[in-house]
Amino acid sequence: MKLRLSGAPFKLAFDGHMTRRPTFKMEGTLAADTASLRQAMVWAGQKPLPGGGFGRFALKAQTFVGGSTIALSSVNVELDNNIAEGVLTIATDGHSMVQGTLAADEIDLSPYISTVQLLRSGERDWSPVPIALDGLKGVDVDLRLSAARVNVAHVRLGRTAVAATVRTGNLNVAIGEAQAFGGVLKGSFGIARAQAATDLKAQLQFSDVDLERCLGELLGLRRLEGKGTLALALDSSGGNIYELTKALNGTANLTGRKGALSGFNIEQLLRRFERRPLSGGGEIRGGRTPYETLTVNVKINQGMAAVEEVRMEGPSVRIALGGAASIPSRQLDLKGTASLLSSLSSGTAAGTPSFEMPFVVEGPWDEPLMWWDVQSRIQRSVPAQSVLDAMRNRPAGDPIRSAIERLTGRAPRAT
Repeated sequence: MKLRLSGAPFKLAFDGHMTRRPTFKMEGTLAADTASLRQAMVWAGQKPLPGGGFGRFALKAQTFVGGSTIALSSVNVELDNNIAEGVLTIATDGHSMVQGTLAADEIDLSPYISTVQLLRSGERDWSPVPIALDGLKGVDVDLRLSAARVNVAHVRLGRTAVAATVRTGNLNVAIGEAQAFGGVLKGSFGIARAQAATDLKAQLQFSDVDLERCLGELLGLRRLEGKGTLALALDSSGGNIYELTKALNGTANLTGRKGALSGFNIEQLLRRFERRPLSGGGEIRGGRTPYETLTVNVKINQGMAAVEEVRMEGPSVRIALGGAASIPSRQLDLKGTASLLSSLSSGTAAGTPSFEMPFVVEGPWDEPLMWWDVQSRIQRSVPAQSVLDAMRNRPAGDPIRSAIERLTGRAPRAT
């Protein structure tokens, strides 16, 4: 049997043989291609696939058709310039089902998420565009895929092995292992349709990764250097990205080692405050603050992240931080203490704080502002204490005394 079909939706060719006794069977070489797989599926009566991509498609394979099953071996398939080899099985009994294993040198997944916008174009707000998943209901998929290189938008992964399943419109992806950001990524995530909303669940662990690259690509935070591990356990439900951030729950844990906080030289600034507590702090930006260990523990409830612990230990500086962060508004509201640590030559136990200064971190998380506690600086300043002492004999209702009490948080010392 030789078959050739050519039309606007697709082209198809088959060379092989066919029998119909005792049962129908067909075996041979199948080749098919189309300029748009998306349009071909619509022509075939399937719902439009979500997202972008699914354009140029070509397939060549040894084919066996028996009953309601189509088995494809020695498969060579191309989709949107992604080329892979492997085996596929298509079941057409009732609901369509595609199973298989494919391997590729390089895969670019960017076209399929090109319509997904996390942020509004040119703005810092989360996108309110509805998430469309209806196209996933047309066919069930159980696919195992491996590749030497994977591109997902601006994220580049090395050797990757994943298993992806689609059941009744619900997508689940298990990441066996992926080389990411100089380390290894493992975990899973799932997207399910629930009435008018989208349910999201993810458990991911980035082990021994470059923190600057990892946090920069994932969260837009590019001030943390070093190697570390990031573990995320998240779930949410919403009709768009903004609604997902408002309903987000879960935990985030980060550990780092032998790195630095870039853009801030905390040690230099603390030594300046130690000598001159009221000196200007406007030169805070610039330089680096090295650390030996870093621990971050965050618990998320309905879009609000409670920063339960941030602890950074360095050779000469210790930083402890806590507070909250709003994920929907991408805002920080944190308070902490920075400490200068004693050295072995100081005569005190190494690691003992020799000078401490409270501070506040506020504003958008990609460009936060850091404020040093004014009251502590005034209390440590001898000239400032002289001024406060001069106010001690003024009456309680005096406007200057009242202003100083509001600024320092306490009344001038009595004689």
